[in-house]
Amino acid sequence: MLNKQETSIITQAKNILQRELSLNTSVLNNSSMAKDYAYLQFADSERELFGLLMLTNQHQVIDLRVLFQGTIDGAAVYPREVVKAVLESNAAAVIFIHNHPSGVAEPSQADIAITSKLVEALGTVEVRVIDHFVIGNTSVVSFAERGLI
Repeated sequence: MLNKQETSIITQAKNILQRELSLNTSVLNNSSMAKDYAYLQFADSERELFGLLMLTNQHQVIDLRVLFQGTIDGAAVYPREVVKAVLESNAAAVIFIHNHPSGVAEPSQADIAITSKLVEALGTVEVRVIDHFVIGNTSVVSFAERGLI
């Protein structure tokens, strides 16, 4: 359990990263900042969350949207709703983000399977999937770094 000072520090860090990634002002040249931002937004959730970091063609941040919230060990993800959200935001590229409340960031076979379905679905509307981050208690796993995308 975090004390008040630790909670305050985390809130300040989230605010700093939010400013850095504010609408159409920041370009993601590497995954480090995106990973840090995703970690701060998703790591402390007690439920599994699935979201999208939506980007322009030049990788400027449009929005971070949590689309699905599940239980302690899973969340249902619907490709139709993902495509709908991406088209609504007019994104050209996306990074998927979800957390594992268990604390273990290792992707499951279900994570790999849904990512494949989502890549295929978004490919039909010409939206690139840049990465999929799985957030654990102390680490972030990148599908792109592992060659899974």
